[in-house]
Amino acid sequence: MAVKIRLQRHGSKKRPFYFIVVADGRAPRDGKFIQKIGTYNPLTVPATIELDRQKALEWLNKGAQPTDTVHRILSFKGVLYLKHLLRGVKLGLFDDATAMAKFQTWYAEHESQVASKNDAHKKAQAAKKVYVPVVKKVAEPVAEVVAEEAAPEEVAPEEVAPEAPAAEAASEETPAAE
Repeated sequence: MAVKIRLQRHGSKKRPFYFIVVADGRAPRDGKFIQKIGTYNPLTVPATIELDRQKALEWLNKGAQPTDTVHRILSFKGVLYLKHLLRGVKLGLFDDATAMAKFQTWYAEHESQVASKNDAHKKAQAAKKVYVPVVKKVAEPVAEVVAEEAAPEEVAPEEVAPEAPAAEAASEETPAAE
């Protein structure tokens, strides 16, 4: 029986969500599986991956073959690097404690790189969301046209002339009174 570690699709149309499963290679993609070892959601930014590292490592050691996409996921999560280190322990190149120390240092470095990339992505997205107010220029010319049409009809030029001298006289009297 050829055992595969592969993705099993769930979710609605154009909204994929995957289970990472161990299944017989002859079983259909979304059919019967042996064990579920994680989930993968490609819609979030960055993609969300939940994986049981120990179960994945056990199945890899038993001979299960990951598909191409799952191979990348296992590599990203460090399962394949851990398998590589544990093979070095079996060969006697170094002890178990050294292998785990190497893995822990790699994992801490990897997590810091991922976090810095996520921060850079968030800053880039925030820079794109600059608010620019929309100014409506249509209302102003219409108001001016209406005011110009109404002004000549209401005020006659003859009426303005007699009032102007009276206003000047009133302004002259005010400083004298003070």
